[in-house]
Amino acid sequence: MHQRQRSPAKMASVRFMVTPTKIDDIPGLSDTSPDLSSRSSSRVRFSSRESVPETSRSEGMSDFSGATTSVATVAGELASDRTSKPLDVAEDPGRKKDIYLNSTSYEDGDEYFDKNLALFEEEMDTRPKVSSLLNRMANYTNLTQGAREHEEAENIAEGKKKPTKTPQMGTFMGVYLPCLQNIFGVILFLRLTWVVGTAGVLQAFAIVLICCCCTLLTAISMSAIATNGVVPAGGSYFMISRALGPEFGGAVGLCFYLGTTFAAAMYILGAIEIFLMYIAPEAAIFRSTDVLKESAAMLNNMRVYGSAFLILMVLVVFIGVRYVNKFASLFLACVIVSILAIYAGAIKSSFAPPRFPVCMLGNRTLSGRQIDFCSKTQEMGNFTVPTQLWGLFCNTSRQLNATCDEYFAHNNVTSIQGIPGLASGIITENLWSSYLQKGEIIEKPSAPSVDVLGAMSQEYVLADITTSFTLLVGIFFPSVTGIMAGSNRSGDLKDAQKSIPIGTILAILTTSFVYLSNVVLFGACIEGVVLRDKFGDAVHRNLVVGTLSWPSPWVIVIGSFFSTCGAGLQSLTGAPRLLQAIAKDNIIPFLRVFGHSKANGEPTWALLLTAGIAELGILIASLDLVAPILSMFFLMCYLFVNLACALQTLLRTPNWRPRFRYYHWALSFVGMSICLALMFVSSWYYAIVAMVIAGMIYKYIEYQGAEKEWGDGIRGLSLSAARFALLRLEEGPPHTKNWRPQLLVLLKLDEDLHVKHPRLLTFASQLKAGKGLTIVGSVMVGNFLENYAEALAAEQTIKHLMEAERVKGFCQLVVAARVREGISHLIQSCGLGGMKHNTVVMGWPNAWRQSEDARAWKTFISTVRVTTAARLALLVAKNVAFYPGNAEPFAEGNIDVWWIVHDGGMLMLLPFLLKQHKVWRKCNIRIFTVAQLEDNSIQMKKDLATFLYHLRIEAEVEVVEMHDSDISAYTYERTLMMEQRSQMLRHMRLSKTERDREAQLVKDRNSMLRLTSIGSDEDEETETYQEKVQMTWTKDKYMAARGQKARTLEGMQDLLNMKPDQSNVRRMHTAVKLNEVIVNKSHEAKLVLLNMPGPPRNPAGDENYMEFLEVLTEGLERVLLVRGGGSEVITIYS
Repeated sequence: MHQRQRSPAKMASVRFMVTPTKIDDIPGLSDTSPDLSSRSSSRVRFSSRESVPETSRSEGMSDFSGATTSVATVAGELASDRTSKPLDVAEDPGRKKDIYLNSTSYEDGDEYFDKNLALFEEEMDTRPKVSSLLNRMANYTNLTQGAREHEEAENIAEGKKKPTKTPQMGTFMGVYLPCLQNIFGVILFLRLTWVVGTAGVLQAFAIVLICCCCTLLTAISMSAIATNGVVPAGGSYFMISRALGPEFGGAVGLCFYLGTTFAAAMYILGAIEIFLMYIAPEAAIFRSTDVLKESAAMLNNMRVYGSAFLILMVLVVFIGVRYVNKFASLFLACVIVSILAIYAGAIKSSFAPPRFPVCMLGNRTLSGRQIDFCSKTQEMGNFTVPTQLWGLFCNTSRQLNATCDEYFAHNNVTSIQGIPGLASGIITENLWSSYLQKGEIIEKPSAPSVDVLGAMSQEYVLADITTSFTLLVGIFFPSVTGIMAGSNRSGDLKDAQKSIPIGTILAILTTSFVYLSNVVLFGACIEGVVLRDKFGDAVHRNLVVGTLSWPSPWVIVIGSFFSTCGAGLQSLTGAPRLLQAIAKDNIIPFLRVFGHSKANGEPTWALLLTAGIAELGILIASLDLVAPILSMFFLMCYLFVNLACALQTLLRTPNWRPRFRYYHWALSFVGMSICLALMFVSSWYYAIVAMVIAGMIYKYIEYQGAEKEWGDGIRGLSLSAARFALLRLEEGPPHTKNWRPQLLVLLKLDEDLHVKHPRLLTFASQLKAGKGLTIVGSVMVGNFLENYAEALAAEQTIKHLMEAERVKGFCQLVVAARVREGISHLIQSCGLGGMKHNTVVMGWPNAWRQSEDARAWKTFISTVRVTTAARLALLVAKNVAFYPGNAEPFAEGNIDVWWIVHDGGMLMLLPFLLKQHKVWRKCNIRIFTVAQLEDNSIQMKKDLATFLYHLRIEAEVEVVEMHDSDISAYTYERTLMMEQRSQMLRHMRLSKTERDREAQLVKDRNSMLRLTSIGSDEDEETETYQEKVQMTWTKDKYMAARGQKARTLEGMQDLLNMKPDQSNVRRMHTAVKLNEVIVNKSHEAKLVLLNMPGPPRNPAGDENYMEFLEVLTEGLERVLLVRGGGSEVITIYS
């Protein structure tokens, strides 16, 4: 495989020749390989002489039949392949002589070039060689899209399936013609003449131009997305979902699916209309002689025949899509022949217009169905006799002296040419619009008429619906859809990234030219009243566009019928596969069942759902009502294609590198604006319904938690928006009005990496109610390099707990040598820019008295000091296990606030925020403040009530008077016990330290090590012994150590004779008196909030500080100690 060239004298440069290797050439490899997850955990370290087997090719193309392939995926598979069959040097004793790098005797096939990659050999299992990666990428072949693979699965017997061939379709056959077939449709033949006649040439031209510009701009955006990598099955859905994320992708994908399904219904209705109106009118089941009821009968015929056609088409698709594919070229030929017949007829009309007379009564158009002769009377021999028309307007009487309709009596009957021809100049009359109300008579403005009312006769040609510019936009737009046909077939193309843009844009330009030229030709060749006659009543029920065609109207009728049937089959083939692609992405759980298919991949359940939705469209039974519905869904899809392109372009994501260069975000934005405008112009209520449907799907996917990471543009947009917002927040500190507690919740983990106090997280969620920033932090003692896996596991545990408690925030876990250092790092470094925490939440160390280890309360006091130094607020929850859960709301009770000193107003704000949560909502707030002897308690109460009124906080106010009193014996004894206990523990720890030190000295007499207190958290844990111990052993030092131990024992005897410190007595007196008052007033409160005094400046009194806080909060069930950050957090101003 690899050959090396060496000069005899010195080492020359090494050249590698990589040749493709077949799977069969590698012994011992099979297509079935272990699961990647089981292989990726093992690592193989190759020595410099080991050959690294290139098993990367053994997986074949089976690994790449999925929807996406990335270099990272290939690299991961290569890495796992390397570990699937590691080589061991010891297994082959015959190769032991080659264990040295300079060995020149290599066996055939030995990949000795690894010596040139020796620097990377330890990472070969996770970072494969470039040659292997490129080989795997070169062998990647995408599966064909659409229905070809299903056709092959049906044609090829089991066990005889041929290998997948390389796609060979070019731009013309693979993109251009399919797009033409999908764009040209029923509207061109059945409604374009009516649109031109109703809107006039100018407005119809504008309608067509706007719609074509919309699809052209969308095609440019689509081309950019489609050439930015491989587009597998799903077409537009895949592009939008991968560009905008699963929420938008699912919403727009379903909208596109609904649009395609309703398109099938529209095509079927169009085929039935052609069949019942122009091919076999006698086949109608429901008939009516009343012109007003005739339309209702026609709708019932459409429903019956439409349902039958739908069942027939579904059976064809169900049996096998090969029939659809075989007839696709025939249907396309019908479309092209029909369009050529229109151009041929228009050219011929300039010198020999076809004869299609239209009977006019004054300026009113008469229906040719029951008129044998276009005149009031006719000469039969020597007699003048009334015609059939006379009887219709003269009370069915054929007498010349009969009483006739007033308008009939005053106006003449004339016959005009229905197709005047290209040279007639009729276009001047057809330039302007002629919108009609339902039931209004179609008139020719330029014809002479006596202006009398007359009766409404059923023999006039009437407008069947009320028309407007917006209605015509909605009806015409489906005729320009179908531009996604090329991107849906990207797997069949030889060069998809070249063919899709060229083929799609050429197809749109071609169809746009055909539509625009037909608008002009229809206006220039056909009489206006005929154009406005939707069903051709004036020309004896001929298809209006057929009257212009050459050589016969039947060319258009038959051609349009077959092309419409073909388009319906294509829609029924494509829509289920689109739904299947959405279901297989598993972003909408209730659609999961539609991802299943037959053995050959036919999406049976999806086809049945598609048929059911299409039946709803057929039951509407009116082409004019179904067309705006699918216009909405297609417009929404195109809108998001443009949005995806504009977003990716503006964000400039590194992966945005389309091969199609002729795009710009401004073009995409204009296309998006046109789509949005067309939605509301054509039908504002349909637009709102479509948006509501898409919005509901979006929120459903978001609520279900779409755990898909597709590198979408919305994530990039979020990052850009977050960066912009963070930079804005950096401009200055937040105003007091905007202050809210941004929490850093410090959790403690046990030995099994479980959270010790989960209720602390529950309390945080109740305090935040989903608003603002919440960071959940924890510290793991250890070395990061060694404990990385445990840290990840602990982080996942915390995240799961956050999800369970519905805490929306971030998790931050720090691995540090000491807990205090880790907490300090968290407090200093958590958050980013302006989004940093301003409040620390932690639990009270409950068992600090019973523990011999002083680390717990020392860590607690260290955290208080660090928080104070950082000017952050601090909340300490005591007895947090008794705090209520989110499912345990209080029916009644009080939240008591003891406002002793003012440190920013946190005590006022916290109960208000808690009451926003359902757990605390029914609790009342009571605010207590303490008055000294010199204070006016009555005035204080009034001032406090006024202050709360201005703060807009509803609370009861009470001022508690605390008179000076002598220090009680209880206080004195409590202080003395506290100091004795503190001194005793200090001596006990010192004795333990001395014993451990002696054992360590004997063990490591000759080593130079530094002693620490065993079981302590830091070197300064034992305050009484802070000097460094020298390990040089001498008799003097030994005797000094023995003397120090003796002094320690003497100190223990002095405990009984000690007296308490007076400052400690004063502090204890305050704690005892306050505790008495608080317990007296608030022993039944659901929560008590009170000011937390700061730690002493002298660290020697830390243990006493803990005792003071313990005494202060004794006898209270739930206590929240609050310490402000030094800034005002509440204001009376608006």
